[in-house]
Parts: sequence; structure tokens; C-alpha cells
Amino acid sequence: QVQFVESGGGLVQPGGSLRLSCAASGSGFIIYTMGWYRQAPGKQRDMVVVIDSDGSTNYAPSVRGRFTISRDNAKNTVYLQMNSLKPEDTAVYYCNAQARRPGLLFSDYWGQGTQVTVSS
Repeated sequence: QVQFVESGGGLVQPGGSLRLSCAASGSGFIIYTMGWYRQAPGKQRDMVVVIDSDGSTNYAPSVRGRFTISRDNAKNTVYLQMNSLKPEDTAVYYCNAQARRPGLLFSDYWGQGTQVTVSS
């Protein structure tokens, strides 16, 4: 299994900033795309941003220009810098990794989630 250590969630006022981090590990696994998804109460889980091992990124339109993802491939760690936060950014944020063992197919793996609340 791929295991995750997520950190950085919390309560912030509108317009504020937070930084999330996620370290993935798994003996024998090759980790490719990593990213962040979020799920607000009563809604489906949506992609926020993903980053490939070559650094290419794909942002959801709602966060483009406000959120920035970065990645340390040596540590299989991703960071999400969230600026100009809005109340609608409130959600549980889940770290995701697409990984496989040599010779096997890719699978999606998920962190336990971290709560981000934007409120005055």
C-alpha cells in the first residue's frame, strides 16, 4: 500500500493563506502523478490540481492563479500553497497519488484528508 502523511489544514479568514503538504511512500511502488482533490459537505470529490513527475500541472479553473502546487520527486512530496482563500474553498482536501508496482497497472491511492475552513 501507499501511505501518506498530510499536514497543513486549518481555519483561516477569507483572503488568507494556507500551505498543505503530503508525503507519499510505499515499498516497491513507483509514484507518478500526485495531486490534491477536495470534497465539500454534500458534494462530490473534485480535482483541485495534479502534477506529474515531470512537473506538468493541471489546475481546476476555480483555483488557477490562487493556488500553486510544487513537488519534490526525491521525497515523493507535494505542497499546495493556497492564497486568496475564499469561503467556497472550504472542504476536506485529499492527497492523491497514482502508483504501481513494476509490471502491474496504475492504481489511485488516497490520503486521509485534511480540513480547510475559510471563515470570518
